[in-house]
Amino acid sequence: MKAPAPLSMELNGVRLEPLGPQHAEGLLAAARDGELWTLRVTSVPAPNEVDAYIDKALEMRPGRLAFAVIDAASGAVIGSTSYHDIVPDVGRIEIGYTWYAKSRQRSHVNTTCKLLLMTHAFEKLGAALVGLRTDNFNHASQAAIERLGARKDGVLRHHALRRDGTVRDTVMYSITGGEWPEIKAQLRYRLERHGRV
Repeated sequence: MKAPAPLSMELNGVRLEPLGPQHAEGLLAAARDGELWTLRVTSVPAPNEVDAYIDKALEMRPGRLAFAVIDAASGAVIGSTSYHDIVPDVGRIEIGYTWYAKSRQRSHVNTTCKLLLMTHAFEKLGAALVGLRTDNFNHASQAAIERLGARKDGVLRHHALRRDGTVRDTVMYSITGGEWPEIKAQLRYRLERHGRV
């Protein structure tokens, strides 16, 4: 598998572009839409943490490639997502650090972003597997991942710190290259039913 390089992708009025300092004000506005930093099961930056959030994402390269999620029509930042835990030697890449402004949740945005990222991972980078993970108490995220067609691999117990200092269990999911064509067709079908592809 090739390691991902910074790039921009666009579909259905949603653009992914490499996250950088120029997105700080937009990320802050997106996080304020729903005060998402108050949720204990997400990694959304608080108002005074946005610059550090971006700096950390950039410092994690090449193991993480972070994107700003942009509304293409308005240019507004509406969230963030990343490739991470990239292991080219075994063809594994994960998609995570994903969050969207509250007003964009349960819309076409997540399906569109995952379609873009997984298409690139499987069809351009040559990934054998795309992984996704979430907090065991983030039931909305688990449902969203399952709607994508990912299979639950299991739970890593006592795995990672939450922002409040407690330790979470992490629910792991994945999609293999062999499963991708059918999952891609289903994601496109879902978007077409809502007039998005």
